[in-house]
Amino acid sequence: MKTLAHALEIHGLTDAGMVRGHNEDAIAYDADAGLAILADGMGGYNAGEVASGIATTLLSQSIKAAIEVVAPHLPESMSGKPAAHRILRLEIEKANLAIFQTAQSQPQCAGMGTTLVTALFYDNRLTVAHVGDSRLYRLRQGELVALTRDHSLLQEQLDGGLITPEEAKRSQNKNLVTRAVGIDPQLDPELNDHEVQVGDLYLICSDGLNDMVDDEDIALVLTTLTGNLPLAAEQLIQMANDNGGRDNVSVILIRVNRDFAAVRSLWSKLFGWLGR
Repeated sequence: MKTLAHALEIHGLTDAGMVRGHNEDAIAYDADAGLAILADGMGGYNAGEVASGIATTLLSQSIKAAIEVVAPHLPESMSGKPAAHRILRLEIEKANLAIFQTAQSQPQCAGMGTTLVTALFYDNRLTVAHVGDSRLYRLRQGELVALTRDHSLLQEQLDGGLITPEEAKRSQNKNLVTRAVGIDPQLDPELNDHEVQVGDLYLICSDGLNDMVDDEDIALVLTTLTGNLPLAAEQLIQMANDNGGRDNVSVILIRVNRDFAAVRSLWSKLFGWLGR
């Protein structure tokens, strides 16, 4: 596997916030593998942190093992999509089943689940798999754009025109997700691909950030502190806590410093032609 640490800088931070007695968020990242994972757990008796911990631990290990065997940029012969799609979908389905079975077998974990954002960088592109209302944003040339769309009741109300964006900010239904990892034995994560440019800055966050801090203020911090990711992460969490810190808050920042196009051998080019 070609290391991406020369091209990507990654820094993450998680905090319990100002109200919760424990932290049910979990994060994992590896610049060498181009991988970042964030999970926001839910469930009684602190089981949310069990669900998020299982998700990040299993996925971090299994995805890195999978991309050692198959380069994520190689197209699948049947779908034509990059292998990253099959890898992420398969490993998330396995993690989902592991969490579901744990919840079924251990009474103290009944009903637990977690949101999930998994970002895999390869060949100057990004494949994002997400479930729930944790988000991934991209800052490019000063413009902050959300690359994920919440799986939540609030988002469905917005999409249906039942409420306005201003009403959504004041809604009491912000934390009602319509899709989560570990709730059912089957899961359909949403996957999307994005082209990556040198200079891009990506933010993965739990809703403890975007519920407390407006996108405009998030963009200002990222634009101002783009050269200092640890300080930017600290500032984002501090702002969430200063605004009430009603939930756990976690952030992962990924800055693209260099091109990381895959080196294509004759065989990989042949597979690419066959996959068309």
